[in-house]
Amino acid sequence: MPFLVSDYWWSQTYSTVHINVPLKGAQAGNVDIVSTDEYLKVHYPPYLFEAFLFEPVDDDRSTAKIGNGVAIITLPKRTNKMWEHLMITTNDKLKKKDIREQALLKYQEKLFSKSRSQAEKKHAENKYAMETMMKLEKEERDSIQKMKDTEREKTTAELVAWQLRRKQKAEEEAQVNCQSQRDYQNKLEAMRENQDNGCLAGGNVNLVQRSTSEKCKKKQVDLPAPRFSGNIQVTFTPRVFPTALRESRVPEEEEWLRKQAEATKSFSADVDELKDLKEEDRNPNWLKDKGDNFFAIGDYLSAVNAYNLAIRLNRKIPALYSNRAACHLKLRNLHKAIEDSSQALDLLTPPVAANAAARARAHVRRGSAFCQLQLYAEGLQDYEAAVKIDPHNEVLQSDTQRIRDIIQGTAAKQEIQ
Repeated sequence: MPFLVSDYWWSQTYSTVHINVPLKGAQAGNVDIVSTDEYLKVHYPPYLFEAFLFEPVDDDRSTAKIGNGVAIITLPKRTNKMWEHLMITTNDKLKKKDIREQALLKYQEKLFSKSRSQAEKKHAENKYAMETMMKLEKEERDSIQKMKDTEREKTTAELVAWQLRRKQKAEEEAQVNCQSQRDYQNKLEAMRENQDNGCLAGGNVNLVQRSTSEKCKKKQVDLPAPRFSGNIQVTFTPRVFPTALRESRVPEEEEWLRKQAEATKSFSADVDELKDLKEEDRNPNWLKDKGDNFFAIGDYLSAVNAYNLAIRLNRKIPALYSNRAACHLKLRNLHKAIEDSSQALDLLTPPVAANAAARARAHVRRGSAFCQLQLYAEGLQDYEAAVKIDPHNEVLQSDTQRIRDIIQGTAAKQEIQ
């Protein structure tokens, strides 16, 4: 049973009541104050101060300050007048019990209303922040698209101008060829006239030479026009994987492509935080890019939040888990980094050339987390797996050798001890 405090003192004006309650050595964090318009309670175990107020007060403007071993409660009066007493003078326990219960109910309702208003305010702020971020991203995308359209129009104009210049050049070459042919024909005509003149003067003409000249003339006249030059476009069947096609790896590659297609189609829009957003904005790939941007500027908590929401939308994209593992490494959440790296490796199956780099990164991130937890044997396994995937990476080989040296040094110390 608590001890009732009786050594308090109070003062009043026409508009305000001031109550000073000694705390008897209690710390400020252990003081519980409940105030309503008709009831006041100050509880600091094992002491209790309880006041059934003489007149109603304005609880919304009431204040309480704790310092220097005393709690100072300021209660604005609803009616400006002097009180005869601080508390009601009745000794009716039932009436006091009813006042206490009603005061506690009002206090609970006030706390609930305050908590709900804070939650609504926070939700509104988050919604506004999300909408603002979406708006900025849309403006950025529109700006980039506008730049692309401008560059495309510029390139198209340059291509049209190049084609026009090429056509004009071809026509000029054709005219030059025609002019050269006419010049050649004129030369033949002149030679023929000279031969005819020689025949009239000498009397005899070599029929063989005459026949030959006529054949050359006919052949030259019948020459076709020169052909126009052009380019032949050659296209090849596209291939997703950078390596050459091998029949032994076809089933693995097809299975990987099937999983990638399922991951792209696997989409869940039943997320409360995104119900107010447009359908095109609820995109896990866009959230992944957003998280990558946050990671690049060093805002790792925001990056984790973006990856979390993207994973809730689509749980089959391994890059989301691998990138979140990198964020957890920066934040020193080492066990979470191990979990995310393991989840990424589970999704990066079967092992094919297309996901080799992603598997190597996941092994390195999990191995780094193990090493920071001083589990060097487990970390060495992951680093060796990464080196096996990328054997030409000198940095990986150096880190792997350094972990081996740490393990050997630790074993040597234990033998000495």
